[in-house]
Parts: sequence; C-alpha cells; structure tokens
Amino acid sequence: MTTRVLITTDYLRPGDDVDLYLRSSGLETVHLPMAGRRDPGQLAAALAGIDGALVANEPLTADVLAGAPRLRAIVRTGVGYDSIDVVAAAHLGITVSNLPGINANAVAEYTVGLLLAGARRLVQSAHGVAQGNWPREDGHELRGSTLGLIGYGASARAVVPLARAFGMSVVCTTSVPTRSDPAVRFVALPELLATSDYVSVHTALTERTHGLLDESAFKQMKPNALLINTARGAIVDEDALVAAVRTGEIAGAALDVVSDEPLPPSSPLRGVDGIVVYSHMAGQTAEARAVAGRRGAEELVAALAGRPRFPVN
Repeated sequence: MTTRVLITTDYLRPGDDVDLYLRSSGLETVHLPMAGRRDPGQLAAALAGIDGALVANEPLTADVLAGAPRLRAIVRTGVGYDSIDVVAAAHLGITVSNLPGINANAVAEYTVGLLLAGARRLVQSAHGVAQGNWPREDGHELRGSTLGLIGYGASARAVVPLARAFGMSVVCTTSVPTRSDPAVRFVALPELLATSDYVSVHTALTERTHGLLDESAFKQMKPNALLINTARGAIVDEDALVAAVRTGEIAGAALDVVSDEPLPPSSPLRGVDGIVVYSHMAGQTAEARAVAGRRGAEELVAALAGRPRFPVN
C-alpha cells in the first residue's frame, strides 16, 4: 500500500523541492493548503486515507484524529503545536513533531520591526497620510529604554543582541531553570511588567500561560508601555488589553497573533487607536520557509520510519 502524506502548509506547493523530496522518498503527496478556517468535518475528510501530515496551524482535535485511522505521524512546519491535541495523538499511536528554533532569526527581526513601528507610530502615520492628512506626532527612541522578554526560547534569545544594538536594556522572565546571559537580567514577571517600556511575548501557549497577560498584568505595566506579541494570541486577554489601551493604562500593542485567526469582523481589537494587528507573519520569511519546508519533510520521513528527531509527545 502506498504511503500517503497530506500537506496543508500554504507556502508548500506541488512540484516544489519539498514535494519532490517526499515523492523521491516513496511517498504520495496530497496538497490542501490551509487558507482561513477549516471546520472539523473538512479536516476529517482531508485526513481520510492519510499516513502522515505536514501541517500548518490546523486544529487537530481528538475527534479529528480519531477519524484518521491510518495516520501515524504529524509534523508542524513551525515551533508552536498548541493546535494539536498531542495527548490524544499519543493515545492513538500518532507521533507529533515540531521544528524547534526553525524561524528564530525571522521572528527576532520582525519583533524589532514591531518595536520600531510602535515606538515611532509608523502605521498610524502612513494611515493618516493615506487619508489625506499629514500627521506630525512625535515618537520615542528605543535607546535607553527597557525591553522585557516573556520567555527565553530561541526567538527571545535572538532578540537580545538586536535590542542591545539599539541601546536597550533587556530583562527576561522564564521558567527555564538554567539561564545564563550577561546581556540579560532575569526577573520575576511582576518586576518585568513594572519596569519594561516594551513587553515582548515569546513563550509557548500552555495551561499556565493561557490568559497570562490579563487585567491585573496590564495594571502593573507602565502607562507608556507597548505590548508586542509574536507568540500565541491566547496568552493575552484581548478584552482586558482593549480596556487597558482605551483607559491609558498602557500605550498600545502590536499583535502578530490573535486568539481567533483570521481576525473576525466582530473582534474587539478592531478600531482601537494604539492597537495594530498583523497577519501572523513573524516567522514567514523566504529563508525561514525554505528551511522549515525541507526540515519538516525530513522529519516526516524520519517519523514515518519510526525515528522522529523532534517528537513532542
């Protein structure tokens, strides 16, 4: 029986290098790019007769996985895997892998881009010009300010030298027991929130971090503080964030991720001066995509052979 693999990552295409590699490894490829929301019935149908999957941010729930009896391996072409029920997958004998650190440089550069755009209000300025105005509000320099990193994974570590090059001080809160970086001062979360001019989220979404930045957290932050989130939307309580920005508890937010993607028309984040929402593009450079596609394909081949290198379950 031919081993069939489903590919949903939207930048991977039939006939590209990844497709050719998988096919040269004896696999039959099925492409179904993820574009927007896909209901569980569509996912279940897509996984019918599939042995392995190279996936984007698909909601692979226990029910969806239970309806895919041939499925043996899932590989995320990225770092986060919170959209996959890894416990249910393990019970069903399905290995789940991610690609740790695969897009760290891309995320780090993007984070600094959001810092600059927020500090200098670049989006608001361009929007004003497009509407026929000529906004001249001043912004802030990064030099001399404090950047607080929530999490100390690969992307956060890649941010540190970039922030230091701009003359920023860096503090970090992390649950990682071993931490040594002379360029970073490690502090508890309350101190980070109270002392940082910019708070950048780089932690995984877990039960502990779900809603971590809530009403209480925003009350601890500086009124001039800007929140940057390139991790996962659900780490931020979005209703609390909107209230904090509108009342001036914090200055604003630059969000590359939101709890419900794509951003619904009814989202409270829309139309709030000071909050800018981007389209989950932090890790999406041509260079990062090329590496992630190839490494993901290699991991899928290894996992189907019973030798996954980066299993998370």
